[in-house]
Amino acid sequence: MHRIPWISAIFVSLVAISVTAQTASSEPDPDKAQAEAARFLADLVRIDTQDPPGNESRVAEYLQKKLQGEGIDAEMLETVPGRNGIVARLKGDGSKRALLMMAHEDVVPVDRVRWTVDPFAGIEKGGLLYGRGVSDDKAMLAANLEVFLQLKRLKVPLARDVIFLAEASEEMSSPAGMSAVVERYWDKLNCEFSLNEGGGALLENGKIKYVAVGTSEKLPRGVTLQATGSSGHGSVPRVDNAVTHLAAAVAKAGTWETPSRLNETTREFFQRLASISAPEQAAWYRNVLDPKVQAELRVKKPQYYSMLRTSVVPTMLKAGIKENVIPPAAEATLDIRALPDEDLAKFRDMLAEVINDPQVKVVASDTTYSMPAAPVSKLHTEMFDALEHAQKLVAPDAITLPTMGTGATDSSFLRTKGVQAYGIGVPKTEEESRTVHGNDERIEIKQLGVFLRYEWAAVTEVAAKK
Repeated sequence: MHRIPWISAIFVSLVAISVTAQTASSEPDPDKAQAEAARFLADLVRIDTQDPPGNESRVAEYLQKKLQGEGIDAEMLETVPGRNGIVARLKGDGSKRALLMMAHEDVVPVDRVRWTVDPFAGIEKGGLLYGRGVSDDKAMLAANLEVFLQLKRLKVPLARDVIFLAEASEEMSSPAGMSAVVERYWDKLNCEFSLNEGGGALLENGKIKYVAVGTSEKLPRGVTLQATGSSGHGSVPRVDNAVTHLAAAVAKAGTWETPSRLNETTREFFQRLASISAPEQAAWYRNVLDPKVQAELRVKKPQYYSMLRTSVVPTMLKAGIKENVIPPAAEATLDIRALPDEDLAKFRDMLAEVINDPQVKVVASDTTYSMPAAPVSKLHTEMFDALEHAQKLVAPDAITLPTMGTGATDSSFLRTKGVQAYGIGVPKTEEESRTVHGNDERIEIKQLGVFLRYEWAAVTEVAAKK
């Protein structure tokens, strides 16, 4: 009679040991996974997909070959000839809605003269992998492929379908992009959660300080300033010179202190950031709407300064045909990144008031294929919780910060469909982050391995059967 509890306890312990052993055997080998993902990434970098023109179908064909080689059906998604995306699916038992892992295939153009290495050679130096797109966004693409293949190889039983998507033309709004993919192929993408670019992790002194999870992002809503005046010989100054009026307008726009405010994501971001920052910076983050604090952030933390407002940045100028000819018109392009709830028509009226020049018009850019305004993804979901748990696994001394991206991603097209979309990314130093869209773009291969473990932990917690 008294032995039954004792025997039961042994039985429970043996079952626990068995389950633990099964779980351990279901984990990818971290070194092999990192090495394979790094090879995928180098291969992807060597496929030149500068947008324009893109030519992303070559990446789609590479991915299709890898997926089919593992017995996974992969379907091409054609929006524009030569610019295919690709989608594949691992089936779950249907008890939960799908999880989408996505990344884009295209990269921004390169000024080769300013690179110290061939931007399309996939060169490794000192533990760093160099190349255009190695960070944005082919590291995400390589990691997604590795995690997806490991789910298949290890025969992980799934409660959700897991969908792999590589899509074209994220870097330049066009008919080949996510707008067309969602419109034509939504039945293949319909999901509850998605993981995409738009987050990351900050490396300081070799350690992860925080992991940022993107829950929202600013919207690209550019405008042009169009100045007009009378033309004539350059030897005769004119008070209505279009170039002079444009230059004054650009200076006013570029130095305008636009209104600042917090939303749910940025308020939580700065509160959590204050808890892990040095006293002086913690004081900033607890009082970010103070004008004196914002003056400090503008110089010392411009990324954080941008998170507080709709930003206006002059990027392109166009005027004149010859040195001694005063042109009748001049034009400037402003990159406006709007807060998700910004009233753009009202904001353009405010900009016109700041410029205050009847010779300069503020003209909205075409937004046919631009990222749509979308709701913020929630902070209290199964997916966000899993990302926090994964952070504790790979960086127990760090913290997870919900963040609003100052750039933009294709997650907005999913959020408009009700998807809870989250941005993640490979850990980088501030210096490495500055190379995104810049010269000598690079990431640490070791951190690609860290990201793999992070993504694997989050995906399996949400998608695998308990």
